[in-house]
Amino acid sequence: MRSRAAGHDTGPTTRPAISLDGVAKSYGRGRHATEALRGVSLDLPAGSFTAVMGPSGSGKSTLLQCAAGLDRPTAGRVLIGDTDLGSLGESRLARLRRDRIGFVFQAFNLLPTLTARQNIELPMRLAGRRPDPAWLAEVVDRTGLGERLGHRPTELSGGQQQRVAIARALVVRPAIVFADEPTGALDLASGRAILALLRRAVDAWAQTLVMVTHDPVAAAYAHRVVFLADGRIVDTMDDPRADRVAERMTRMGG
Repeated sequence: MRSRAAGHDTGPTTRPAISLDGVAKSYGRGRHATEALRGVSLDLPAGSFTAVMGPSGSGKSTLLQCAAGLDRPTAGRVLIGDTDLGSLGESRLARLRRDRIGFVFQAFNLLPTLTARQNIELPMRLAGRRPDPAWLAEVVDRTGLGERLGHRPTELSGGQQQRVAIARALVVRPAIVFADEPTGALDLASGRAILALLRRAVDAWAQTLVMVTHDPVAAAYAHRVVFLADGRIVDTMDDPRADRVAERMTRMGG
C-alpha cells in the first residue's frame, strides 16, 4: 500500500521527505527467519506528522529503524528526499543521520554529567559546528527550557528531560524527526504537553515527524495514522480522533 498524508500533497515534481518502496526486513535464515516487514511502500510528505501504530510484533519499530537509516532493509528502497539510503556506505549514512535526522526516544538518552544546554548543543559540537544562536534561542523558547538550561538531567522532571531531548533533535534543523514512544515514560499531563510541543514543531517549522506510539490519544495529534499488522500496512486514517484510533486498534487486537 502506498499512500500520502491528507492535506499535504507534494505535487507532481516534489519528492516526499521520506519514501519507502517495497521495504522488507527479515531476521535469521531459512525456516528460522522472521519477517518483520513485508513489502512496505509509503510516502511521507514534508511538513507532515505521521503516527505508526499496530499490535506488538507488527513491525512498528523496524519500520522506524529502516526509515531512519538505523537498520538496512533486506529488500526494497528507503529514500530521504533524493538520497537512496541503500547507496550510502556506513560513514556517509552516519553523516546523513547526524545532519538531516533528529531522534527522540522514550528513555531521553541525555548525558547525566552535562547541563541541559550542553545536551542540546551536543550534536552540533560532535559535528564540529557551532549552534546558530538565534535558532538555539528560538528552540529553547519554544520548548520552555529558558530557566532550566543550567540544570543537569537529575535536576529535571521527566517532562523537562524529554523537552531537552526534543530541543537536541531540533537544534540541527533536521529534515525529519523520528520519535519512538516519546511519551511512554511520562505522566499523563507531561505526555500531553510533549505531544502538543511536537505538533507545534510540525505546524510552526514545517517539520516532518514520524512517531511510533501505542497510545490512541498520542496518535490523535498526528495528521495521519498508519496501521501495521504482521509487517504490512493494513490501514491508514487521516485527521485521526482518539476514539476512532482506539476502535481500529481494538479490531486489530492491539
